[in-house]
Amino acid sequence: MVYDVENVVENIDFSMKMEDMPLTDEDKNRLRNCLNGTADVDTILQEVIKKHTLMEI
Repeated sequence: MVYDVENVVENIDFSMKMEDMPLTDEDKNRLRNCLNGTADVDTILQEVIKKHTLMEI
């Protein structure tokens, strides 16, 4: 599949802004890394889930 990474990131950011949830620079970098193949999508997902999950002890 041929696509321009920056165009994909911009499109996703636009969609998220419409939902009043704009991407942070960190989010955009994660997307770029996944699209470029420099980061594993499953690993990134687990990190984000862990970061945003409230765990009570």
